Amino acid sequence: MQEVARAMPRAKTLRPHSRGFTLIEVMITVAIIAILAAVALPSYRDYVLRGQLVDATNLLAAGRANMERYFQDNRTYAVVGTIKPPCHADIAVASRTLGSFVLTCVSDATSYTLTATGSGPTNGFTYTVNTTDTRTTTIASPAPWPTVTSSPCWVLKKGQSC
Repeated sequence: MQEVARAMPRAKTLRPHSRGFTLIEVMITVAIIAILAAVALPSYRDYVLRGQLVDATNLLAAGRANMERYFQDNRTYAVVGTIKPPCHADIAVASRTLGSFVLTCVSDATSYTLTATGSGPTNGFTYTVNTTDTRTTTIASPAPWPTVTSSPCWVLKKGQSC
């Protein structure tokens, strides 16, 4: 009987091959992704918003150039007969809109003030420029950046100072 037992090989007790991930590996991966998302998402939102704010400065620069051309042709910023300044209230809003900003204008014979007011994602942002090229920024509370009551330049980055 002993010889029979010796002739038979012993049953090997091997562990089956493990497949997949352990719970700890999955939790570490989730934690790393959460940390990256917590840093990346706010930065991405600010990046997208900064790209939208450029629409305001482009709109104001083009509006200012158009007002100066109008002045060269008419020697006034006011309405001349049936000829109206480029940003007059009767001009279609679509032609005074760029991105989410709308251009408005207040003018008299010797001066003007152009204002770009944001809506939608840029709600709360207001940029202005006048005849003397004085630029200001006002950021109201619904905006995603801290409130700025009046800045003597165009603020295009979070935390920017003039």
